[in-house]
Amino acid sequence: MATVLQKSAIIIWDECTMTHKHSFEAFHRTMQDLKGNNKLFGGTVLLLSGDFRQTLPVIPHSTFADEINTCLKQSFLWTSVKTLRLTMNMRVQLQNDPTAQVFSKQLLDNENGEIELHQNTQYIKLPDIFCTVVEMRNELIESVFRDILSYYLDHNWVYNRAILAARNVDVNEINSMYNRFCPVI
Repeated sequence: MATVLQKSAIIIWDECTMTHKHSFEAFHRTMQDLKGNNKLFGGTVLLLSGDFRQTLPVIPHSTFADEINTCLKQSFLWTSVKTLRLTMNMRVQLQNDPTAQVFSKQLLDNENGEIELHQNTQYIKLPDIFCTVVEMRNELIESVFRDILSYYLDHNWVYNRAILAARNVDVNEINSMYNRFCPVI
């Protein structure tokens, strides 16, 4: 691995926003040592990609201040980073899918704080077409995987369906409910 890193002219680090600043700094020192060069990252170009409006480093049992303090932007190396911003969603442009374009705009509006808040709360109000709201998990499974017994072999059909959950406990509960609804598969 050291030989590969020594010969690298560019390294691409995706989802860098989740990286602890100490990992970033350790990589900098490692590259300097491997290349015998005191330049930034041993003279290797490092392309960082990610969105700081999404997920920051996850630190168990920490405060929000702890997460901010471990963020890459708090590293002494951050002053050497040149920031470029992407302004066009290429996936939406290439697919020419109007619904994907609407969804992409809604996500950006949310991230930019341009979605209205519910009265008397700090909760955002999602447009009715943003998602389908259900009361019970079995309704969620049924709405996402309706007619699965007819379509489970169709990769395109399955590819366009997913249930996302923030916690593994919820994922396990949804999976066990799903297995009760669909024991054949």
